[in-house]
Amino acid sequence: MPGKPPKGWSFIARAFLRLVWCAAGAAAGLGLVFWLVDPPSSPLWLASLGGTAVFLFGLTRAPAVQPRALLGGHLTGALIGVLCFQAFGDATWVYLLALVLSLIVMLATKTVHPPAGANPLIMIHAHAGFAAVLYPVALGVLTLALVAAAWSRVFSGTVRYPSSWLERSPPSLFWGGWVE
Repeated sequence: MPGKPPKGWSFIARAFLRLVWCAAGAAAGLGLVFWLVDPPSSPLWLASLGGTAVFLFGLTRAPAVQPRALLGGHLTGALIGVLCFQAFGDATWVYLLALVLSLIVMLATKTVHPPAGANPLIMIHAHAGFAAVLYPVALGVLTLALVAAAWSRVFSGTVRYPSSWLERSPPSLFWGGWVE
């Protein structure tokens, strides 16, 4: 019957190999980021990139992982976190303000990347300066994206990353709890 996946060992083996390939890609990407950024000296800096690796290597076609959302979400979230810390310090309300502002900016610009929601909190907690937006955030995100792009081209039959450079995430402003 068309549309039904074949049952049997070949299907299970192929599915297993795909899972291993995704996991190996995520490990390769994060391994390179760790080597470049030196996480033992700053372990929290890279927390949001773990979620990004899951998206890049496991949900390659999702709008939230395409370059517009990937870069836009991470960079604006980190920048807003730094701006809020520099302007107001690290009180609890500043964390909330930075998170809310990041959500608003990501929704308004259609650059929602869920793991990037951690960036404003990380920047405030780290008492980060503006340089942190470039190193480690931009460096880490670009490294993961480049590894994902290369990884997706090693074998034929895999989904290529990126699948759409400028895809909006979410596709409309009223994506959440609102009816259009």
